[in-house]
Amino acid sequence: MSELPLVALRDASFAYEDGPTVLSGLDFDIQEGRALALLGRNGSGKTTLMRLLSGGLQPRTGRLTVQGQPVAYDRKGLTRLRTTVQLVVQDPDDQLFAASVAQDVSFGPLNLGLPDTKVRARVDEALAALDITALADRPTHLLSFGQRKRTAIAGAVAMRPRVLILDEPTAGLDPDGQELLLATLDGLRASGTTVVMATHDVDLALRWADDAALLTPSGAHVGPAGTTLARSELLEQAGLRLPWGIAAARLLRAQGLLPTSEPGPRTPDELAALIPSHTGPPMPTDR
Repeated sequence: MSELPLVALRDASFAYEDGPTVLSGLDFDIQEGRALALLGRNGSGKTTLMRLLSGGLQPRTGRLTVQGQPVAYDRKGLTRLRTTVQLVVQDPDDQLFAASVAQDVSFGPLNLGLPDTKVRARVDEALAALDITALADRPTHLLSFGQRKRTAIAGAVAMRPRVLILDEPTAGLDPDGQELLLATLDGLRASGTTVVMATHDVDLALRWADDAALLTPSGAHVGPAGTTLARSELLEQAGLRLPWGIAAARLLRAQGLLPTSEPGPRTPDELAALIPSHTGPPMPTDR
């Protein structure tokens, strides 16, 4: 891991015009290669933070840096930032506007002034990464919700960012769609993309993330997902509940079924593997 964070906010504050301060004196790091889940109650500043990190908003005070270098908010500086950081918003219909899937995915690379051959290569690569190559010529208005989500993400991936920030990417997807998307994100991570996911789903965060960031009125609390999501007082401040995997681990340890040094379950399959099958005499029954 690099000593410098890939992207960082330092002492950043932001308030919307004629509105209260949303974030104040915030320090926030994105470490390269670490999957980060961003959690907090509605109104905690998650969307504002994501837009600050991606250059959509400029902090009123403080600074945004990429590998220690301050970001300039002119055309050249923002273009450079957006080849490093891409944000995909929650509703794909807020991001899709072209007639077909391939046209929409090509928009970002075309705006970089790349030659047609490189644009086509990036589009093909992004469509393949999101497993939607067969949809290249499909009109965007004929896509299912899950297909629109994948197309929006493909548009960001075509920019070849080092950091991909996703706002509630699994919201509105059925269980199969969620699993397919998570598998896609795993593939992007394996290819070197650092992924940040905003979510309200603490169980998903525990299962998927290396690190978790809890936004509370006292600031951002970031650390390994397993320990951060076990801090009940911070979860309460963030308006979240304890993940079931951590609750299950506490119960298993209390029953002597899980050593303190071993991590708890993150999925039902991991929970089943931790519980030994009953091999003793039959349980008594009422007569």
